[in-house]
Amino acid sequence: MRVITDWHIHSRFSRACSKELTLQNNALWCAKKGVDILGTGDFTHPTWFSEIKNNLVEAEPGLYKLTSGLNNVRFMMTTEVAQIYRKGDKCRRIHNIIFAPSVESVENINKWMSDEGFNLKSDGRPILGIDSEELYKRLRDIDERIIIIPAHAWTPWFSIFGSKSGFNDIKECFGEMSQYIYAIETGLSSDPLMNRSISALDNILLISNSDAHSPRNFGREANVFEIEHEDLSYDTFVEILKNRDSERFKYTIEFFPEEGKYHADGCANCGFWCLPNETKKLCGECKICKKQMTVGVLSRVLSLSDRDISKMPASHIPFKSIVPLQEIIAESFEVISTASKKVQAMYEQMVSKLGSEFNILLDVKISDIKDASNDVIARGIEKMRVGDIYIRPGYDGVFGEVKIFRSKNEMPIKRQEKLI
Repeated sequence: MRVITDWHIHSRFSRACSKELTLQNNALWCAKKGVDILGTGDFTHPTWFSEIKNNLVEAEPGLYKLTSGLNNVRFMMTTEVAQIYRKGDKCRRIHNIIFAPSVESVENINKWMSDEGFNLKSDGRPILGIDSEELYKRLRDIDERIIIIPAHAWTPWFSIFGSKSGFNDIKECFGEMSQYIYAIETGLSSDPLMNRSISALDNILLISNSDAHSPRNFGREANVFEIEHEDLSYDTFVEILKNRDSERFKYTIEFFPEEGKYHADGCANCGFWCLPNETKKLCGECKICKKQMTVGVLSRVLSLSDRDISKMPASHIPFKSIVPLQEIIAESFEVISTASKKVQAMYEQMVSKLGSEFNILLDVKISDIKDASNDVIARGIEKMRVGDIYIRPGYDGVFGEVKIFRSKNEMPIKRQEKLI
């Protein structure tokens, strides 16, 4: 059966995150999105972990469900940590995702972190002043089934390969623990094709997660597996990652990387962005204020790449790129905000009639989408599936702007929306 996972999210106890992030709401939104297994996020935060213990019960080994029996969504114990430390005479700022096999394992992790004096109450994503290699050693001493996956690996400010404080290769960051780095998270501003231009990552799987700060963003990136129900477990997923099992790991679901907020180089204060070739001509300076621009993901990937890749090698996990359904609906209605009541009403109608968002974006016939919504939305999804879209790239913390219809003349003639 198809199993879709999104392992990297946050709770309402992380900074700048929605108060709607409760376990019940998370499960409801996963059903709408089509996410089968969701990371808990933020398991180091005492209040959130208390809610996890009180509201979840183990359903399959290492996978948990709501005690209320609300739906069949499963949760896996995950959290993101921020690390700030010096290595190689440079200040490093790294974000890593920790995967744990059980509530009991998490309790031991949290006790160790508290004993070390790390402040776990101030933020769902705690700041740890510890080297990534040392962190991994200490976690494996607690439970050898724990794994670490570098988060949003290319983000300029906080990541393993970030242009501002990252490393040039995995071993430089994790040392002798590199053997246990089975995968990295591509992040919203890069996709697998970009990463595959770097031969040093040939033995590393690429996973994708939403890093969502609100339930509405679950599944904007995700991982798709084919696993029999009786084989579902934490250990099964770790085994798939460790063995780079392409029989069971089918593909990842990706943002178009240009939409990510660090794809291009740029200066948000001046509203100026450019691609790597122009950045070189400008010596890295903003064309307007003459200050140094933030070097984006595309430039950073190119600086470490050692080969040209135009299509995914057959030996690697493929991917599919999407535009979230609410964005497509919003453009079809010519409104800016996806939170518009009109957009939300159409979204709920389509999910009710056609199934989950992933089903709609990836599987449902265009004719059926047209019948359940309107011609414009159906045409938008059809164009998205073949990549016929325009994106102004994101840069320096500003998300890219997606346009499926480049002009009003491209839009099919609207018919009456079939709102319930």
